[in-house]
Amino acid sequence: MLHYQAPNDLLKEKVILVTGAGDGIGKQAALTYAAHGATVILLGRTTKKLEEVYDQFESLGFPQGAIVPLNLDTAVEHDYIELANTIESEFGRLDGILHNASLLGDRTPLANYEPSTFEQVMRVNVNAAFLLNQALIPLLQKAPSASIIFTTSSVGRKAKAYWGAYAVSKFATEAMMQLLADELENISQIRVNAINPGATRTNMRAFAYPAEDQNTLKTPKDIMPLYLYLMGNDSADVNGESLDAQPK
Repeated sequence: MLHYQAPNDLLKEKVILVTGAGDGIGKQAALTYAAHGATVILLGRTTKKLEEVYDQFESLGFPQGAIVPLNLDTAVEHDYIELANTIESEFGRLDGILHNASLLGDRTPLANYEPSTFEQVMRVNVNAAFLLNQALIPLLQKAPSASIIFTTSSVGRKAKAYWGAYAVSKFATEAMMQLLADELENISQIRVNAINPGATRTNMRAFAYPAEDQNTLKTPKDIMPLYLYLMGNDSADVNGESLDAQPK
């Protein structure tokens, strides 16, 4: 999928929500989706970062999106219901969700893992996605064709020592993707898949691998073909798949 060539109007008139949209892969995905015609709803915890992405939309002449400052660590069910109500009143439907926001947590043995950190990682990486999907699936069902994309990891397929809550959360992400894909397949036009970005030049990667030369890694922009493919209608028949943005 590194060589997928998306048509310029692939996402024209689609409304797409991107979590963790203020930085890294989320920011690049938001800009890429907007560049291909989407109206993008930017969700993140830092308003200033979201405003900077929004300003780029305006300066580049992209469709006018929206900003949703929301801390997934502290958000509760009511916050997600309010978000759904706002999206419905402003846009009427939702064509896609990219679940990009994640916390890394600690790189330490489970025997020494701080319980409060473990719970925080699970809240952001798993619970928030569950609550967001519950609130927004009715809006996705109003679209003629809709896509939910989760963000997974190689350590969510085969656990590795010291990846702690992050690995556990990504195993849960894979399960949630598979469950939703199976449950929605025959009753809706919503497809559900996951992307493993692989080694990418982001702040999270730099924190996880401080000795690594970041310049040897793909940039978020380099891996966008798969993000476009799964969000656009070319992937209408793809459901329940966990795909690598950088296949070996």
